[in-house]
Amino acid sequence: MTSTNRQFRLKARPVGPFEDSDFELVQTPIPVPGDGEFLVKVRHLSIDPVMRSWMNAGHVTPVDVGAVMRAITIGQVVHSRHPGFAEGDFVHGTFGVQEFALSDGTGVYKVHPEEGRSLAAYLGVLGMTGMTAYFGLLDVGRLASDDVVLVSGAAGAVGSIAGQIAKIKGAHVIGIAGGPEKTRMLVDRLGFSAAIDYKRDDFPDQLRDLTPRYVDVFFDNVGGDILNQALTRLANGGRVVISGAISQSDKADTVVGPSNYLTLLYRSASMAGVAFPAFAHRYPEAMELMSRWLAAGQLTSVEDTVRGDIETFPATLRRLFTGKNTGKLVLELEHQG
Repeated sequence: MTSTNRQFRLKARPVGPFEDSDFELVQTPIPVPGDGEFLVKVRHLSIDPVMRSWMNAGHVTPVDVGAVMRAITIGQVVHSRHPGFAEGDFVHGTFGVQEFALSDGTGVYKVHPEEGRSLAAYLGVLGMTGMTAYFGLLDVGRLASDDVVLVSGAAGAVGSIAGQIAKIKGAHVIGIAGGPEKTRMLVDRLGFSAAIDYKRDDFPDQLRDLTPRYVDVFFDNVGGDILNQALTRLANGGRVVISGAISQSDKADTVVGPSNYLTLLYRSASMAGVAFPAFAHRYPEAMELMSRWLAAGQLTSVEDTVRGDIETFPATLRRLFTGKNTGKLVLELEHQG
């Protein structure tokens, strides 16, 4: 095993879209675990839109300039002096954008990959992504079996799962995605009832024509104009679940809010965010149920895995903001030595 650990640190806070120069690739000695600690070889990095928000000083928990860039990861224990973790264990934790990480076990849990299931699934459908979709739709959105559900960013990590859960629960599901390939996938592979291509000039017409019963739950991952237009299609008592706003990620000082918010008043509707850590005590419930759905073929884990060494991190992160990914984006690290 190499003696060097490579890690990306935040060098500067971006203004607008991030640049490669906002990160610094640093080489450090691989840390040695002390009593009660273990060393993790990072295998998979979760690439998420929130990473751009973490770079902003105004975020609730920003990454400090000079610190290792935050990332949720899957790794494997390679040296342990901790009684609860053995060499060879696969673990889930926020180890950051680096090849090796030292941990005392805080916030770390073991994963036990099942045959035929990728490690990436534990960052996607069985990770933060899946928890956001599950609790956002069922608890925040208060889904009912006969609801009409509209999902933006439906070909992305959270949206693809939220739409499938709605389908499993008996709802009529309409997805919004960009381009014919993604919209076809939603219907043909994931079983959505219909899909809308927001890149077409007739997006408002598609939205109106496909929601004659209006929308009971709008699960939004995009924000901006799509949120604004979707508000006009809310049914009486409709619920808007704010899961993310990727269209606004590079607009920290000029975020576009919904001008149609008074629809919430006219339709006795509500809008609320889903903060997945609030449901941490119920993760086992969701993971157990979604594992059963996966095993039964009711739920599909849509993964976009990029394989490369750690130097590919900035380019992989950029895929999120150019619409190049489908499903859960993961960087699978190829280690040197």
